[in-house]
Amino acid sequence: MKRLLKGILKAILVLLGLMIAVFAIVYFVYNEKVPVGENPQEADALAYKMLNAINQKAYEDTRYLEWSFAGGGHRYKWDKQKGLVVVKWDNYSVNLNLNDTYLSEVTKNNAEVTAKEARDTFHIAWEYFNNDSFWLVAPFKVFDEGTTRSLVTLEDGSQGLMISYNSGGSTPGDSYVWKLNEEGFPVNYKMWVSIIPIGGLEATWEGWKTMENGVSLPASHKIGPISLSMGEVRAYN
Repeated sequence: MKRLLKGILKAILVLLGLMIAVFAIVYFVYNEKVPVGENPQEADALAYKMLNAINQKAYEDTRYLEWSFAGGGHRYKWDKQKGLVVVKWDNYSVNLNLNDTYLSEVTKNNAEVTAKEARDTFHIAWEYFNNDSFWLVAPFKVFDEGTTRSLVTLEDGSQGLMISYNSGGSTPGDSYVWKLNEEGFPVNYKMWVSIIPIGGLEATWEGWKTMENGVSLPASHKIGPISLSMGEVRAYN
């Protein structure tokens, strides 16, 4: 029995060592330092070009946004005008009040939950919303309070738009470098974010669609072999 346990422990240690080695190789091969941006005034002009391409005015006038994330596991209906979001996952449904979370409501299996579970669930819903909405509307957040904009030179020699979030959201300090096409539509961005240990990871922004109220929103993303669908995206008034 002892010999069997030693064998299992040895196998676990070997596997753990291999995982660490693989991560170390991936980290040193793919990790990039945060670039140093320049020319903030020119960066602002490029940011406005992107906003014009995706119709910022229509986004500002949008009342309702609907989408899903995490393979459809997180589902949203956002009333931008009132600052209310219905967030659903598993057996939970949260009426999240973005202006005052204490006014939010939680049900599980259509029944009320305890006060402690409600507080914990508010926090989870808030984190889900911050992350999952960013994958839908990040291009519209380039002039949010606490952001700075600058230009960096991309590998193909074109100009990338670097946005640094110095405050706000769930993970202040994150930076993104956007690559735009000739019309100003986002093609992809590279990320330097606290929740991902590898800097410069690239994610595409694909399947841009013009919604019924004129705003343009993405349908999907890819990070390496991983595909992220935004579900049935809607924007309307």
